[in-house]
Amino acid sequence: MTIRTASLADLDQIAAVEKECFPAAEAATPAEFQGRLEHYANHFWLLFDGDQLVSFVDGLVTDEPDLTDEMYAKGEMHNENGAWQMIFGVNTLPDYRKHGYAGQLIRRAIEDARAQHRKGVVLTCKDRLIHYYASFGFKDEGISEKSVHGGVVWHQMRLTF
Repeated sequence: MTIRTASLADLDQIAAVEKECFPAAEAATPAEFQGRLEHYANHFWLLFDGDQLVSFVDGLVTDEPDLTDEMYAKGEMHNENGAWQMIFGVNTLPDYRKHGYAGQLIRRAIEDARAQHRKGVVLTCKDRLIHYYASFGFKDEGISEKSVHGGVVWHQMRLTF
């Protein structure tokens, strides 16, 4: 297994993994991923089994303290010098789940954010995943008022350094 950051050449594989991992209403489109990759490919952490992308984590950096739905679609909101690393998606192909791959990528994103002197990392998740993200040190801040992406109830979680 190999971990690296992304480039625009990874677009098709990223979009395919996303499609496998999220319902259509919640999945980012290839066009949205293209915008993200054009602005912050170095904030995509990809895990490969040979040439096959099997898991990835991505998100922009911003001075905004809370994750908003607008951030998902507007890669230009990325501020490389921002205070907070957002995590938009944690994706692992079904056949590769339960092996700790997503956890490796989350830890790498946290380590990189810490090394880049961010204030911390913010993500949203469904109720059933609060305990998972808490195992990395994230604290549940309750139901997000700024993200209703895909018509789902999301909890905002924050890891402050």
